[in-house]
Amino acid sequence: MPEPKYWHLRTVLLRAIDSEFSTGQVLPNERELSARFGVARATLRQALDQLELEGRLVRRRGIGTLIAAPRVGVPVNRQEEGWPGAGRSQAWRTVDCTTAPASAQLAKDLGIAEGATVHTVRRVRLVEGRAMATESLHVPASALPHLPGFRAESDRARSVLRQLERLEVDGESRAVELGVAEADEAVLLERPPGTPVLVMTTQYASAGRLVALAVSTYRADTCKLTFGETGLVEVTPVGATPEVRTAS
Repeated sequence: MPEPKYWHLRTVLLRAIDSEFSTGQVLPNERELSARFGVARATLRQALDQLELEGRLVRRRGIGTLIAAPRVGVPVNRQEEGWPGAGRSQAWRTVDCTTAPASAQLAKDLGIAEGATVHTVRRVRLVEGRAMATESLHVPASALPHLPGFRAESDRARSVLRQLERLEVDGESRAVELGVAEADEAVLLERPPGTPVLVMTTQYASAGRLVALAVSTYRADTCKLTFGETGLVEVTPVGATPEVRTAS
């Protein structure tokens, strides 16, 4: 199939951005760009929309289209993060916490009976003051049998994270795949629904059983995940030996 005009223009614009512009610099207006590259403004807008989606450009009302800053490296290895609620507690802001029966899919993912009670803590990861990721941390109530009572939702979230931190990790598995931000996630990430994201699913095991499942959604346009000096995700298996995945 022939290459779409807007995609070819995207490639041309990228070369111009890399050679002629610096971070934070404002691009010429659409009329000037259309004249320079000899394309219709509709084609130009498609190319600019694509580059904004990829995180290379950012639009500011009243200012124009600017060259975006490079993606921020976000560490996701155990040394940097530790247990949920432990070493990374300052990087994550709790949104809410709910306790409800597990759906069929969640029960399957956690290895528990459908309808069993599960605590879910939702959080936002902040990097340099910007929302870079959301997380839904699912913990079976059976994994925290001594969880104290709580009066407020914020107390419940703190109690779940505190109790989880006291467990000893003896297995961990991670998987990363490309996805799009659903409506609730998009609001927390301050992006439109459908924005490309990196979805990282992490299983935590303690005493030979799965005790937590974290589904983290990272903005693909502004951050890149880093997994340590080797560039590999090296994890202790949970139930089975996982593949060693190369970080992109």
